[in-house]
Amino acid sequence: MHSREPGRRIDEMLAKLREREFRITPQRLAILKILAASEGHPSVDDIYREVKAEFPTTSLATVYKTVSLLKELNEALELSFPDGSNRYDGNNPAPHPHAICVKCKRIMDPELMNIDALTEEMSRKTGYKIFYHELEFFGLCPECQKKN
Repeated sequence: MHSREPGRRIDEMLAKLREREFRITPQRLAILKILAASEGHPSVDDIYREVKAEFPTTSLATVYKTVSLLKELNEALELSFPDGSNRYDGNNPAPHPHAICVKCKRIMDPELMNIDALTEEMSRKTGYKIFYHELEFFGLCPECQKKN
């Protein structure tokens, strides 16, 4: 599964929020738009800076609450990092592999053909019923390789 059309993603997120009777404020809608269109996997701080430019009274707490809510509703995927700088994917919230640059922190979503086979193999070899996975590859992106 790869990037989706942001308009469709916003509609999917809005439907999930309305289903649970959450209010759709202009600030919350702005957060949804950023996450739906994001290919760079923004952090809460990144989202906050962008929303604050349009809605100066927005609090960081509002962004945290909205992102947490979307994560809870499976409408945003959280990528955790040891330094605590979590990043979010609202464009493709289903579990998928990521390639992460250890230097510039760029994140790519390569579409790997064998990921389903790998999941099935893991299930076969362990007897586990696999619900989701977190598969992250760490290295240097092409731009950082050129700089070295």
